[in-house]
Amino acid sequence: MSGLALLDAAVASARSAARPERVGTVSSIVGLGVEVRGLDAAIGDLVSLGDYPGIDSEVVATGASGIRCMPLGRLTGLRAGAPARAASTPLLVPTGTGLFGRVIDGLGRPIDGKGPLASDGAVSLHHPSPSAMARTRITEQLQLGVRALDTLTAVGKGQRMGLFAGSGVGKSSLLSMIARGTDAEVSVIALVGERGREVREFLEDDLGPEGLARSIVVVSTSDEPAMMRLRAAFTATRIAESFRDRGSDVVLMMDSLTRVAMAQREIGLSVGEPPATRGYPPSTFSVLAQLLERAGTGETGSITGMYTVLVDGDDHNEPIADAARSILDGHVVLDRKLAITGHFPSIDILGSISRVASRVNTPARNQVAATLRRVLAARQGAQDLLDVGAYRAGTNPLVDAAVNNESAIKNFLQQRMDDQTPTIVAWDRLAALTRQLGVA
Repeated sequence: MSGLALLDAAVASARSAARPERVGTVSSIVGLGVEVRGLDAAIGDLVSLGDYPGIDSEVVATGASGIRCMPLGRLTGLRAGAPARAASTPLLVPTGTGLFGRVIDGLGRPIDGKGPLASDGAVSLHHPSPSAMARTRITEQLQLGVRALDTLTAVGKGQRMGLFAGSGVGKSSLLSMIARGTDAEVSVIALVGERGREVREFLEDDLGPEGLARSIVVVSTSDEPAMMRLRAAFTATRIAESFRDRGSDVVLMMDSLTRVAMAQREIGLSVGEPPATRGYPPSTFSVLAQLLERAGTGETGSITGMYTVLVDGDDHNEPIADAARSILDGHVVLDRKLAITGHFPSIDILGSISRVASRVNTPARNQVAATLRRVLAARQGAQDLLDVGAYRAGTNPLVDAAVNNESAIKNFLQQRMDDQTPTIVAWDRLAALTRQLGVA
């Protein structure tokens, strides 16, 4: 750079530093929202509320009377008349291989006590979804290490799957199995709205040192403000996007999508949006679509999304579950009845489906998967007769195969948490099982 150019840059920097800072005023604090007057800021900008160092907040609504902010921290001590300043830096997210094995919060700050992050830099939180025409097609299966998923609901690289279940049915445990058993290069895990007690248990017991070493974990517990919980979901997605843009295959696991929707509901209602179905404002469903569409394939690399959906009262048709199912590329249903009997993973095979399974598998593999599904469906249809002892052997060959090979079928579908089965081994075991069933 020439001496003149250096001088011009120095003058511009000096003018920027000498420019008077515009300070707004907190006009009111109602519920979760803070109204600010006299400050020029746009949707998504950061605003510091109160005296230095201030409380970080994000602008979520604007109007003629001022802007409305949602805090990223606790509002304790903030009062009307307090100063409000626009932040000089945009929302940035750390990225890079130095994040492996680290636990960060929704703003990208380390919370694991291991010191500063050794990141490769920072990227803007805001990132457009890949263009529909720029996305590569899903043609290759991603190993998850769970036999029932890898064979009967095969997941492709870049697919987005939902794990639907009520509370306490094993969603988090299944995610930890996937984190340890997947052959994806990078695992990004978002724990949104979790109980504080469960976070450390998940990291140390479920995920373990092996799983954590190849993962990046973003945490926002249930007691944090709604903006922090929502921000954690987008921070985890942005980190996954940064690796996808480098050509990596990433698996993004989010627990849970329902709590992301609940956070957006709190935000929407606080800024005056009208409540719709079960109190969810319209923006909730728009945010879900924006979040989920950022996963998937790009021009290079892929993000395979695994999102847990906490169904309210085991009602799989409640608004969030229904909206998520319409956006995702498949769903896995976890059955409480199976979980009660100790069947893990408690996957309802007949209620689960992958929309790309037929594209990522060979016709032979699709055939053996369909055979086991037909046997399980026949057993389910005759269950009432079997329970009362009214079924007569020989009536239906499929039911006979299910009854005679019940133990072998359970041994295939059940799996210990510390058992990671390679995909090729899972398919070989399923082929051997279907031959044992002896049905065409």
